[in-house]
Amino acid sequence: MLLAPATKDAASLISIEAGLTAIAVAVAFCWPGFGAAWFAHIERAFSRLARRKSLSVVAVAAGAFLLRLAILPLCPIPKPFIHDDFSFLLAADTFASGRLTNPTPAMWRHFETFHLTMAPTYMSMYFPTQGLILAASRVLTGNPWFGILLMTALMCAAICWMLQAWLPPSWALLGGILAILRLGLFSYWINTYTGAGSTCAFAGALVLGALPRFSRTARPRYALLMAAGVAILGTTRLYECLLLCIPVTCYLAWWMIFGKNRPSTPVLLRRAAIPLTVIVAAGIWLGYYNYRAFGSPMTLPYTLDRAQYAVTPYFVWQPPHHVPNYRHEVVREFYEEIEFKAYQAIQGTSFLLMIPVKVCNGVLFFAGIALLAPLIMLRRVLLDHRIRFLVLCLLLLAAGELIQVFLFPHYLAAFTAAFYAVGLQAMRHLRLWMPGGQPVGRALVRLTVTLCVFLAGVRLVAQPLHVAIPIWPGKGIHLWYGFDNRSGAARAQVKVELEHLPGKQLAIVRYAPGHDTLDEWVYNAADIDNSKVVWAREMDEAENLELMRYYGDRTVWLVEPDSKPAKISRYPSCVHASLTASR
Repeated sequence: MLLAPATKDAASLISIEAGLTAIAVAVAFCWPGFGAAWFAHIERAFSRLARRKSLSVVAVAAGAFLLRLAILPLCPIPKPFIHDDFSFLLAADTFASGRLTNPTPAMWRHFETFHLTMAPTYMSMYFPTQGLILAASRVLTGNPWFGILLMTALMCAAICWMLQAWLPPSWALLGGILAILRLGLFSYWINTYTGAGSTCAFAGALVLGALPRFSRTARPRYALLMAAGVAILGTTRLYECLLLCIPVTCYLAWWMIFGKNRPSTPVLLRRAAIPLTVIVAAGIWLGYYNYRAFGSPMTLPYTLDRAQYAVTPYFVWQPPHHVPNYRHEVVREFYEEIEFKAYQAIQGTSFLLMIPVKVCNGVLFFAGIALLAPLIMLRRVLLDHRIRFLVLCLLLLAAGELIQVFLFPHYLAAFTAAFYAVGLQAMRHLRLWMPGGQPVGRALVRLTVTLCVFLAGVRLVAQPLHVAIPIWPGKGIHLWYGFDNRSGAARAQVKVELEHLPGKQLAIVRYAPGHDTLDEWVYNAADIDNSKVVWAREMDEAENLELMRYYGDRTVWLVEPDSKPAKISRYPSCVHASLTASR
């Protein structure tokens, strides 16, 4: 059954957040002593836990994991609904089956879809690490989502651990808790299978947390943690890995030349041998994977699929690609119209206009409205030597991402811990702000954190309270509260109905004119021929007959997603008659 979008008169969480933030600011200025004794008591208990650094990291990991499990009745395990979801799940299915890729299926023209390659092999277009995590979870628990849950818990813990190297313990623990509330419960990083946001944020936090520790102690374990972070990130999102490695390499080079605690060159080489081996081994393995999946060690994921289907280039200065000969109108519309409009919008003078849009999208995801208030101290943060390196990292990230055509929050994920460090340092400065001798800044910080906790509770019960949350396909990916848990329900319901029928099924999908290209239904498992349900695109009569002859042992269904509700019916009898006559 198709789901209607939220009504226009329903309250939205972003408007509630904006209104409550305005109230919190007003209270901080008008009654700066509000709840001071109560807040002080909580902060003392909080500080006692924060001083036990290892316990704090474990507590953050356990909190993220257990809280998300606890809210499963209201926020259940998500159904795949974004293009990328199905692509990553194909990778997981492939790896769980003990293969690196799959042969091109015989009827592949009917199976062409977004973000999958069909030739030279049938595989996800993405880097492999996220698929490996999903595959491991599927093998160990039976459900790939628990891999996302584990990585999200590790991400929150790694952020706390990273912050302990740059900020006082209490602020590091606060950062870990905010990561749970803003990223670990409701965002699309935890409630889809896409983007590898948690994995990249975990890897980036390892690198940025180990870097200052290694420069202070030169202990091999920190070098190994840095290498592990680089290896994970490089096999997940290579471009952002390079953006992170540039400032990190410069930092290490400066430390090796001018650092006070640097060991001798022979000692340094011995301690760097194993970490460098880890990075090189990851690069070799990625090359082998590229060879098996895409035909050449030098053909990176993304590139082949984009070359075959996309018109829009990666970077704003690149010319558009040659328009391919598309076999399906919905595929043509997505690549030639939906994507290409974004490219056209940022050409010429429009590029400057798109910069604040991209910045706002990133800020809204990480900070929402509630965490904007501390940014009034951004000038002091930029002049603060304690985190100057992290600010430079973020500036490099901004330069690298603004020259890309597209920007989604998981593109920024490797620098998540740096974002939190800057925001928390702004909170530290704000806490000391006393206009007119009144502790306005301290009250504002306390109320901001309280508001984040309260908003998480509102998001949890948003559906019964009739608070509007986006349903896919729709907007909302740039907001911390993600999508309604009904997203993807229509396809999932049809899939369950077909799987419960006796025998094998062939579902031929027919879209109505004006179909939303983001609402894609044609995705299959790794072993298509042996799947219970095969999803295929409707083509012309001759090609449909060829498809049905190939799958002659299956019951053939026509699936119409744009009917309300989605309609399943036996494929038209005239086609069956033609098929029978041809046998």
